[in-house]
Amino acid sequence: MNKPLKVEAKAGFRIHLCYPDGIEGIIDLSSDVGRGVFTPLADEAFFSTVHLGEHGQISWSEDIEICSDAAYEELTANTLSVANA
Repeated sequence: MNKPLKVEAKAGFRIHLCYPDGIEGIIDLSSDVGRGVFTPLADEAFFSTVHLGEHGQISWSEDIEICSDAAYEELTANTLSVANA
């Protein structure tokens, strides 16, 4: 499992992630915020409480989490797309 070292909320419902292997970047969650399980994230104060859970997941609460592996894959896919452009 790719566990981030750091997660930080950014403006516009985005999060900045740093992984131990040097991969880092921003994931834009604005299209998901306010939908389904992510409805509470529309509150910017709540969104800013993002943290790393005890198992390395990207978390806001026990009910709202993002898999750190999926986030890593998104960041590396974006990195490869930019590198190949």
